[in-house]
Amino acid sequence: MTEPHYRTAPAGFTTERWAEFEDRGLIKIENALTPDEIQRYLDAIERVASADPRHEVGGSLRVEYAVERDPVFAELIDHPRHVGYMYDIFGEMLKLLRFDVRIRARSGENNAWHPDSPRATPYQVYSPRLPLRASVGYWLTDVPTPKMGNFVYMPGSHREQYFDAYQKNDSVAGEEVLCVKAGTLTVYNGNLWHRVEANDTDIARKNVFVSYCPSWVTAGDHASSDPAWLATLTREQRIIMRSYPVQHAYENPDAEDFPLFLDRETGRDSDLGVADHIPLRIRKRKTWAEQQIQRR
Repeated sequence: MTEPHYRTAPAGFTTERWAEFEDRGLIKIENALTPDEIQRYLDAIERVASADPRHEVGGSLRVEYAVERDPVFAELIDHPRHVGYMYDIFGEMLKLLRFDVRIRARSGENNAWHPDSPRATPYQVYSPRLPLRASVGYWLTDVPTPKMGNFVYMPGSHREQYFDAYQKNDSVAGEEVLCVKAGTLTVYNGNLWHRVEANDTDIARKNVFVSYCPSWVTAGDHASSDPAWLATLTREQRIIMRSYPVQHAYENPDAEDFPLFLDRETGRDSDLGVADHIPLRIRKRKTWAEQQIQRR
């Protein structure tokens, strides 16, 4: 039987970007996409939107679990331009939590202040420092000024479980209105308090948001994936979808799902110093984020 080919973990955080992510809860990566790549994702959004019975030309639309609806979106499950950031946080237990396509057209629609997590007992109760949800935003249209359906956030608020403006749409002192060029990526902590402004322009804001979590956190937009669709994926994509038939596997994934990636610095499939007699699937593997915290 041929041994599977294991990929090395793609690049993720630098120490500087990690410090910013921990401090502010969000980082921006400008010029992450070429114009051709931007158009490719816009075309995929158009295909998915046109096939959705709720879609109205010129209107807003949110498509949840869009990852199964177009092959271009399936490529984003483990795309090397961003999956390294998520692997640095969640390591070998990495799982796709949600896959949202958003079109925000002109309307008075906005979104009140909230974090992306359970609200009554937030994730932070159980994981005070590292997020149990993190999201990558693909910005596919220019959003150069406020009032364009902008993402608005309070830097550093991912450390707080209370927020005075919770469920209000009010502007708050210290907030940051995200104004970005098409082709920008954002990576943000799901505990970050944020809202969305109304779009007062004729330019529809178009995004893909890919969210991740540990494998044992319940997925946000699907229970399982279509087996026929899973069969079209690569090994790493299939693993990250975590569509297991037995619930216990979410806590203890199948042996064939280890390693997800080889260590990008050492090329190893497990930590240095771990006894070889321990089966690979149950060897302790430090996440990159864990290593950064322990070095301080």
